[in-house]
Amino acid sequence: MLRKIYGVKVGMTQLFDAERKLIPVTAVRVTGWFVTQVKTQGADGYDALQVGCVRNRLSGVEFQGEWLFKKKRSFRFVKEIKGIAEGIEVGKPVGIAEFGASEGDEITVAGTSRGLGFQGCIKRWGFSRGPMSHGSGFHRSPGSMGGPCSLGGIQKGKKLPGHTGAERITVRGLRVIRIDSEQNCIFIKGAVPGKSGSLVEIAKQGPRS
Repeated sequence: MLRKIYGVKVGMTQLFDAERKLIPVTAVRVTGWFVTQVKTQGADGYDALQVGCVRNRLSGVEFQGEWLFKKKRSFRFVKEIKGIAEGIEVGKPVGIAEFGASEGDEITVAGTSRGLGFQGCIKRWGFSRGPMSHGSGFHRSPGSMGGPCSLGGIQKGKKLPGHTGAERITVRGLRVIRIDSEQNCIFIKGAVPGKSGSLVEIAKQGPRS
């Protein structure tokens, strides 16, 4: 069994549980992934599996060895999964079955948040704006910059306008609601970082530090 797998976020929907309660879930499709390289301690210095997700034009096609010589053209994503996995060789498909998750398990999901572009302090950090009346000296400006020190410079880490989003976010404690083996989809309770079509990393829940 693999300690983690990768999938593509499809979007959000709703499902009913056994008690007829409506649960918001995120659908993640794990299909089109193949083992592209098996790294060993002797040859590479560590044990890992390199997996790749084929591009849309190659979806549904059996694995071909020539893909390994032009990975950028053949695979949309190429990732590594550290650890030893017995019985897995190059060309074998990787899916939900190799992950070994079942309904009700807690997992950790990581992804890249949506990029929102350049944002001001009010939208980026939740600052309060000034009065919008004509006599006000400021409206949406961030306020004082330099502190009362000899240099009078801006300290590192100050909340200022800038690029928002497009950051790696990890969410722990999410629960698997349903697994659809026919569609190769795993339904996760709640929201998952990223937009539809983005790469999502699903790992088994580890011990909390």
